[in-house]
Amino acid sequence: MKSLVLVIAILTVFSCSSKTSKISKFEKPNVIIILTDDQGYGDLSCHGNPYIKTPNMDLLHSESVRFTDFHVDPTCAPTRSALMTGKYSHHVGVWHTVCGGNHLRKGERTMADIFKSSGYRTAMFGKWHLGANYPYRPMDRGFEEWLGNGDGGTGTTDDWFFNDRVNDYYWHNGDREKHEGFAPDLFFNKAIDFLKEEHEKPFFLYLATYLPHDPHSVPNTKMTEVYGDKVSKHVAYFYAGINRIDQNIGKLREALKASGKADNTVLIFMSDNGGTAGVPLYNAGMRGRKGQPYEGGHRVPFFIHWPKGNLAHGKDIPDLTAHIDVLPTLVDLCSLEGTEKNVFDGRSFKKQLKETSLQLPERTLFVENQRSFKAEEWLSTSGMTNRWRFVNNTELYDIKTDQEQKHNLIDDYPEVVDNIRKEFQAYWELVSPNDRELPKVIVGHPNDKETFLTPSDWYLPKVPWNHAQVAQGPLFSGSWEVTIAEAGTYHIEARRWPREARAPITGVPKFHKKIDAWKEDGEIDRLLYGHEMKMLPVKSITLEIGENKKTALVNTKDTYVAFNIELPKGDTRIKSDMLDKLGNVIAGTYYVYLTKLN
Repeated sequence: MKSLVLVIAILTVFSCSSKTSKISKFEKPNVIIILTDDQGYGDLSCHGNPYIKTPNMDLLHSESVRFTDFHVDPTCAPTRSALMTGKYSHHVGVWHTVCGGNHLRKGERTMADIFKSSGYRTAMFGKWHLGANYPYRPMDRGFEEWLGNGDGGTGTTDDWFFNDRVNDYYWHNGDREKHEGFAPDLFFNKAIDFLKEEHEKPFFLYLATYLPHDPHSVPNTKMTEVYGDKVSKHVAYFYAGINRIDQNIGKLREALKASGKADNTVLIFMSDNGGTAGVPLYNAGMRGRKGQPYEGGHRVPFFIHWPKGNLAHGKDIPDLTAHIDVLPTLVDLCSLEGTEKNVFDGRSFKKQLKETSLQLPERTLFVENQRSFKAEEWLSTSGMTNRWRFVNNTELYDIKTDQEQKHNLIDDYPEVVDNIRKEFQAYWELVSPNDRELPKVIVGHPNDKETFLTPSDWYLPKVPWNHAQVAQGPLFSGSWEVTIAEAGTYHIEARRWPREARAPITGVPKFHKKIDAWKEDGEIDRLLYGHEMKMLPVKSITLEIGENKKTALVNTKDTYVAFNIELPKGDTRIKSDMLDKLGNVIAGTYYVYLTKLN
């Protein structure tokens, strides 16, 4: 009898333990991050903008904890790298949006990696901008499901040549697929499909729109008519993109409610940098815009909503916070596992979400916009405390009394200047090791059947980064740093135009586009970023990979030249040029495809 009681007791304990564990795991909140592209702090009606109406963003604002002094980097890719890692962008090798400076350093654990290792399903829909080839793509950095356009956005050199945000081709888990509809609608619809899936695991969903970044393409011009003559056509198209995102946020929240998952979902809304087209009309009283170290370049909206978390919804947090704080906070909120070895540059603001007046210990934060091949201290940099902004090592502003940053107080507060400079030196020692380390795409790896190299990743001070620039035949020549994963024979195609353009090297593409998108200057009948096409008098193409140097003649009907080359395993450099009849370099070969032959 005693043995039976003991067995029952053990089984009861085991059963309760298993049930508790399962409930605990099941009750972890879902997480959705919505990141808009180039929407400034002032580009919402809830922030006082008299020109635009954003009812769904406004509703989310009213139901969220709002951070009123939240900062990101002044441009796109750096912000995304900091958000994904909880570290300063400079610390993880991201210092530009092109030229190879947008690649998130190999070995850095991302937000998706951490959620995945903690039992979450992970998905990303939209703009990544942290690397287009293996091992830098979303699917290589923890996302199990991924759908998006070109790495840097629609129309960039690794995007489908004819894309204009309507009825486009997208990357889906490494393969090209065509999808109907307007890009933001598609991404939100895919997000809704994903969250509706019944699954015992919680989910992490990263929804990064390509809007309202220019060029401001829309699927119909009626979207802009609401603005009439109140704003310029340029701003009307910009605002129309924000309106479409706003509508989709409403749809997403309705889907969350219908699925029964709204209460236990952490929903975050933010932007990647300061404003652009709307800045001259309304900038919430700030100086500066995207790309600049002044407040308007890096202070952005940040709302967080989680009904089951009993947050202080409807209240503001005035404390200085930044993109590097988001991941540490989510680790804290969601009890994410396996982060013991992660050393974040940011800190958790979990406590403030319930006690909004709580001030965490004072600290100095830095945001910068380097975009330079040689790292330079204080280059386009803002050092920030709760009260002060120290810009470019020469300008000091009291942000509490001078939000427009008109009055330089550098001579009046030498002790403040000295302290921020000391903090900057500590920051620089943290972020500058391995500075400007060249990112290397891995070629011939089983996880990437074909490597696609484009000129936006040439390591040059200036590069053609969108298809329209390449179409004009820019006279640049660069190279790519790569790692050959396995020794063997590689098939290499060198092209003046991308494969889908189906155009001869010496000619220009033919366009038979159905008109389905418009910009402020009219219908898009060619490329998103422009119309001009230039023929190049190419007679031969050279290819250099390590010790291998090859040349192939070009005939007038050739769309590419091909090389089969034996390559050893290891690091190397790839360079390809287009030559004229005298053997002079016209420009670098803009598009190169590499595949390992079996």
